[in-house]
Amino acid sequence: MAEKIIPVVKADEGEEEEMVDPQKELRETCSQKPDAQNLWGKYQECTDRVSSRSKTTETCEEELIDYLHVLDKCVTKDLFKRLK
Repeated sequence: MAEKIIPVVKADEGEEEEMVDPQKELRETCSQKPDAQNLWGKYQECTDRVSSRSKTTETCEEELIDYLHVLDKCVTKDLFKRLK
């Protein structure tokens, strides 16, 4: 009896449009900008320095946060314009 009350909706069997995450596209574009490249370089230098030491309390958290902050700031300018 419940089958008669609850409507059944079937998906259209036509070609589905490939879902693209606009944030990924924007992050890729923003990561190529000079300020993001500069901060990524600082993060890589820190990572190399920390990896070369056997005993250190240094982390690269600050460098990573700085990089992600610049990246996210760039992405948010256009992200919501692209969402459907």
